[in-house]
Amino acid sequence: MKVETALKVGIACCLVLLAYGVVSALRTPVVNVNDRAPDFTITTDSGRTISRTNFGGRLLVLNFWATWCPPCVEEMPSLDRLQRRFASSGLVVLGVSVDRDANAYRRFLERARVSFLTARDPEARISSRYGTFKFPETYLIDRRGRVREKIIGPADWTEAEMMERVRRLLEES
Repeated sequence: MKVETALKVGIACCLVLLAYGVVSALRTPVVNVNDRAPDFTITTDSGRTISRTNFGGRLLVLNFWATWCPPCVEEMPSLDRLQRRFASSGLVVLGVSVDRDANAYRRFLERARVSFLTARDPEARISSRYGTFKFPETYLIDRRGRVREKIIGPADWTEAEMMERVRRLLEES
């Protein structure tokens, strides 16, 4: 009887520990406004290996997107206009696609002809470090590596209010 009770208690403890381990492993970190942006390294389509820290002194607009996401595709032209408008002021847009299909990704970029940096992260390693699971999702990361804005869903980056928010962040030291 004592052995049977001890076995039941031991099994119960193991199950509790297993459940805790599974829940802990599944818990995704979520990056929010004022958090330090996680660093990353990725190779852009132009062959340049970059990391978040490469953008020191500039405002980084980090956009996670995919070709299979209609709101992402709709957002691209305004992101491109934002890059063109503020590039000389210290703004850098980096679009990181989570597309697994490299051909669909390349075909889209050939048609879209965006002027900003693009890269593909088919395993979604970078976006998962940020806790991103809805696309598009964009982080405005200041010169010190802090997330100043987090935008879930599409945005019109040429809208007057959005342009003013970006301008203010660029003016800050």
